[in-house]
Amino acid sequence: MTSDTAGTPPLESELAQAWLRRWDAQQERYVADRERRFTVIGDVLTHALAGCARPLVLDLGCGPGSLSVRVARRLPSAQVIGVANDPLLLALARSAYPQAVRFVEADLRLPGRPALLGLDRELDAVVSSTALHYLPVETLAEVYGELAGRMRPGGVFVNADNLYDEQPVIAGITAALRRTRLGAGEERVSWGRAAARDPALARMMAEREKRAVAGGDRRVSASVHGELLRRAGFGQIGPVWQAGDDVVLVAVR
Repeated sequence: MTSDTAGTPPLESELAQAWLRRWDAQQERYVADRERRFTVIGDVLTHALAGCARPLVLDLGCGPGSLSVRVARRLPSAQVIGVANDPLLLALARSAYPQAVRFVEADLRLPGRPALLGLDRELDAVVSSTALHYLPVETLAEVYGELAGRMRPGGVFVNADNLYDEQPVIAGITAALRRTRLGAGEERVSWGRAAARDPALARMMAEREKRAVAGGDRRVSASVHGELLRRAGFGQIGPVWQAGDDVVLVAVR
């Protein structure tokens, strides 16, 4: 499915903003350096896109637009497109940020990645935050290949996620350290249950669960991401920021 509107009727802006504040709070429970991540991504784009008059930036797995809107604010001249398959989070994003970002409903798990096929020019940058770990490795390889085919030479891919270490002792240490930094806010499950009880969100929440848009963590390592990106046609690849297994990885086309 690819659509700018399908399944996501508009909500009152104040309602959307309230649910997004609650979303951000529960996300920060699990990602202690979430805002720092966003800042680093903005720093990378500011540097890499300095010569672009109107860069085209794609946010994969954008959810409710948390990263998309920050990129749009950091780069006011950019055209930012957020892609997700979650009708509830997309409805919140469109209602809260009606002008800043174009949000597209599409399933990255489907062959051909229809959201990418609809682009009318080459991408200057692709970003993602806490999203691609849901994709199986074989699907991730396909996505990277399609991104490389639609990105201009010198374009950048910036992925912020938990990229696990393949060394079991190091992986265990970083996981333990992450647990010590969990916040005290609302949990994901309680956020979802509360959303399902809101009459304005209930139908979209039911569709969200039907699509199973929140899958399991595939625990892909940074080295596997790097190898997949190289095979896809990206050149220089490496982390630009890291806190334990929380990594911002950059690849240059």
